[in-house]
Amino acid sequence: MIKLERILCPTDLSTESDEALRYAVALTRAYEAKLYLLHCSEALPNGYEGGKQARTRITRLFTESLAPHLDLAELSDLNWEGLVAKSVSDVARAIVEKTGKHNIDLIVMRSRRRPRAAMLLGSTAEAVCRTAPCPVLVTHPREREWVGLSTGEIDLRRVLVAYDFSTDSELALNYGASLAQEYQAEVHLLHVSDNVGTVEPGLAWAPATTTGAGYVHIAQKLQQAIPKEVFLWCNLVTAIRYGRAYEEVLLYAKEKEIDLICMGASGSDFVLGKLFGSNVDRVLREAPCPVLVARPIKPAASSAPKHRKQTS
Repeated sequence: MIKLERILCPTDLSTESDEALRYAVALTRAYEAKLYLLHCSEALPNGYEGGKQARTRITRLFTESLAPHLDLAELSDLNWEGLVAKSVSDVARAIVEKTGKHNIDLIVMRSRRRPRAAMLLGSTAEAVCRTAPCPVLVTHPREREWVGLSTGEIDLRRVLVAYDFSTDSELALNYGASLAQEYQAEVHLLHVSDNVGTVEPGLAWAPATTTGAGYVHIAQKLQQAIPKEVFLWCNLVTAIRYGRAYEEVLLYAKEKEIDLICMGASGSDFVLGKLFGSNVDRVLREAPCPVLVARPIKPAASSAPKHRKQTS
């Protein structure tokens, strides 16, 4: 089971970015973790570095962002801390630096989903997913929700893991299976192959008795990749598809009404033509549900101080 002790949620203190905060708060409560809210600004408030008044103002703004997702009693019990980072142009870098400094286990952030601009320049969410020292959960506007708008309760029913037998996808499977176990969700393990010559495309959705050598070999490898304990507590679905990885992942997620897509990626693997490369970017831009990009956790040299309800 994954262990979430410190969750970071970047916010520009707008209603739109605070939609990610709903997920961050829900996960913080579920895992009894500490929540860090991070606001990146081109210029820190006047006197912020040493001024009590400026710190009080930022704390008030953070509290106002949290309030819609908690009642007063829950807000007083929530373990949280506000962070402010000065960033002139590279917000993603500021987020990654704070993540490392505070030994964050999970980043939860919002993508505004501007595909045309992102194609050329990349989005902040994509940049964070490439370089973060921990997994990143990205939410989007107009997507399938699994945290209640009014209740804040987690209702995770179907988790899709994109699996290519790499170390990165193994990590994605670990996170996907652990979250599915926590909420008794259904796990879908999908492998996408572009090698259509090994087996006829029509066999991709054939019954388990299919005798095609390529299909059978992949199916057996998928079964072997799944931890034995997963079979004990959840409904498991394995699938093989042929074509472009990101297209098949997106299509499958829409067809099966998936609540969460889990993919693995290391920073150096964001290159054209690989499943966990440019395809991660494309899935992030078009996913019908939140996407968890699973990355290895890289602990900082020293632990972050454990204070409650303050800004730094």
